Amino acid sequence: MQCGGIALGLFSFGIIGFGFFWVIRMEYHLGYLWWPYPLALGALLILGSLFVANPGWSALLGITGASFIWGATELKEQAVRAELGWFKFNPRRKPDPPFAELIRKIKAPHL
Repeated sequence: MQCGGIALGLFSFGIIGFGFFWVIRMEYHLGYLWWPYPLALGALLILGSLFVANPGWSALLGITGASFIWGATELKEQAVRAELGWFKFNPRRKPDPPFAELIRKIKAPHL
């Protein structure tokens, strides 16, 4: 009996749930301008999944990477939701990320 599919499904469910959490917390504490960093992390995880020999671990890395890419696209939308009052807005955020002026010139990704 193979339990790999059930395990991948449960892991996917968990990582997607964690994605909701970290998007909300990251936008609250850091702001949406940090979106390139989780996007790059997700791309690196997906790229790394191509070089893992074990199919199960490769799938786990790919799922995690895709979740981080999705979360990066949600940071700007989470900022809008915070401005609308749907979520708490943090007026005392950390300073802008490195290369903030360059990031402001790039349109935030949207799915």
